[in-house]
Amino acid sequence: MAGLTRIEEEAVAHCADAPMLDQVSRWAAVNSGSRHLEGLERMATELADAFAVLPGKVALEDAAPVKAMAVDGALAPVAHGRNLHVVVRPDAPVQLLFTGHMDTVFGADHPFQQVFWREQGVLGGPGVADMKSGIAVMLAALRAVEAVGAKQLGYEIVINSDEEVGSAGSAPLLVAAARGKKAALTYEPSALPDGTLAGARPGSGNFSLLVEGRSAHAGRNPEEGRNALLAAADLALRLAALKRPGLSVNPARIDGGGPNNVVPDKAVLRVNLRPRTPDDQARAEAELEAAIAAVAAQHDVRIHRHGGFGRPPKPLDARAQKLFELVRRAGADLGQEIGWRDTGGVCDGNNIAACGVPVVDTMGARGGAIHSDQEFLIVESLAERARLSAVTILRLAQGDAA
Repeated sequence: MAGLTRIEEEAVAHCADAPMLDQVSRWAAVNSGSRHLEGLERMATELADAFAVLPGKVALEDAAPVKAMAVDGALAPVAHGRNLHVVVRPDAPVQLLFTGHMDTVFGADHPFQQVFWREQGVLGGPGVADMKSGIAVMLAALRAVEAVGAKQLGYEIVINSDEEVGSAGSAPLLVAAARGKKAALTYEPSALPDGTLAGARPGSGNFSLLVEGRSAHAGRNPEEGRNALLAAADLALRLAALKRPGLSVNPARIDGGGPNNVVPDKAVLRVNLRPRTPDDQARAEAELEAAIAAVAAQHDVRIHRHGGFGRPPKPLDARAQKLFELVRRAGADLGQEIGWRDTGGVCDGNNIAACGVPVVDTMGARGGAIHSDQEFLIVESLAERARLSAVTILRLAQGDAA
């Protein structure tokens, strides 16, 4: 491992002793689906205990209030689990942010619940890649850094409970933790099983659009009705037509309607928009408002919008490019070939980058088939990625450019 300093070599050696596989196996056995509050609380408590080995303040913080639109258009509170927040040496000259998520896409009633060996060296189970392993990698790297000493380094850790559903409840905590940070590392799994990192990401906006029309008898006086379901369908088609390079649009669901002899007076359209750049987002925002206004006028209905672009686009700017190069050089000195590519997915890295903090958001383990019952973790990558993180963190602490 030519190119490593003595301190870096010591940190790399410490990573080999971390109990990452045991942690992943235990944590993945806890169902922590985004809406399973009991499982999330158990997971949060386990993580608080695990991260208590670090020399900082460990807290479990409540989520911010969040409301969602129900199928009838009413706004109702949505409960989220608590978020792990760790603060270490807040007055140190170099400040970094480390983030991950404890939730998975697998609810308590999902059949995919067991942790098992798919083959030698490949672990299967819910969240083994996305991202119980990433949390273990983060902790191993930070323990290694603390073991060799980095008094000039301070950092915050946020492990949230709602990343898989958009991080609405943890967004204020992420923004506050990002403030004043030199750089951030997020521990989503690698973009590809070979360890490739995710570079630029699009943004993502989830919208619920309540259409209010007027009911009437479908036979006696249909002309007096204002068909909300038809207006919602028209709006869905208009929004779908906005799709182009730089913007994907997915009208996902329409709730509404009723008996065949009644003109429906209410419908809710759910739609996701993914703009590639901030300019694409601004254009999409204007086009969404124009489509809403046009449909409301043509169908003589009222349309209420709920939601927004919760994940801003994450272009690969000059500061982010420097951070990626730093990670690439650390990998090269460890004998790891590190590359990156743009991806269509989104994560908390989008929100961190929008705060003006450069971030590499796929520092977690190698694996794949995430969000499916074929999810897998390549176990040898646990130590590999912990070493990569430890060296990257030490170089950032020493003032390497990011």
